[in-house]
Amino acid sequence: MTLDEILGSLFADSRDLVRENGLLWGRARLADDGPEQMATVIGVQGRAFVGVDDAILLSRVVLQTIAAGAAQGSQEPILVLIDSSSQRMSKRDELLGLNEFLAHLAKSLLYAHARGHATVGLLYGHTAAGAFIATALATSTLLALPGAHPAVMDLPSMARVTKLPLAVLEEKAKSTPVFAPGLDNLEQTGGVARVLNSDQPLSSQVRDVLSTLTQGDRAQDSRDRLGKARGGRPVAADIADQVYALARAAM
Repeated sequence: MTLDEILGSLFADSRDLVRENGLLWGRARLADDGPEQMATVIGVQGRAFVGVDDAILLSRVVLQTIAAGAAQGSQEPILVLIDSSSQRMSKRDELLGLNEFLAHLAKSLLYAHARGHATVGLLYGHTAAGAFIATALATSTLLALPGAHPAVMDLPSMARVTKLPLAVLEEKAKSTPVFAPGLDNLEQTGGVARVLNSDQPLSSQVRDVLSTLTQGDRAQDSRDRLGKARGGRPVAADIADQVYALARAAM
């Protein structure tokens, strides 16, 4: 789906959303016949690189939403739509401290989640590396559309970092999803909670997800359990349970 098609399937009217320099932000009302539901929208489009200026703009939108929610006594959901390249690895961005700006964006989304805002990522294109971690992976729930292609790190880059031969990593990726890029592998590890049906209205599917996030404790992160159930991360949930048990015993 194109971004225009996605926005048309998600929102009753997306004309108030700003689309500039590879970024997307604003507020829009979810479409369909359900109760009126406004959402804050931020995103990256057209496989844009995410640099310091982009990260601080998106962070500002998130923090303004949190402030408005605190003043009005409401927690508007925040949707993060992503089709990006990696972080912008220019000399200027690196010298300005790009890692800190990306961390600030990720922490802004985590803070919104902690303050009661449902944060939902929608991966509809490509994304990689720090740009992926600071946006889509920083949401409490990550959705995807068929054809999306995420990669925390591609295998050639992983080979350079780990000093392992590329052929070894390619072989491991066949049986171990955490080594492999791609939507199927990320879904198997629990990173993607659900792949949406592009033939059905996206608004109703997102509403279904939001309804589950407003029940019970939003702080509960189920990604490790999803990874265990799907066979992509068989021991992560057990290790987390042991850590939590030790932490409770120490309190």
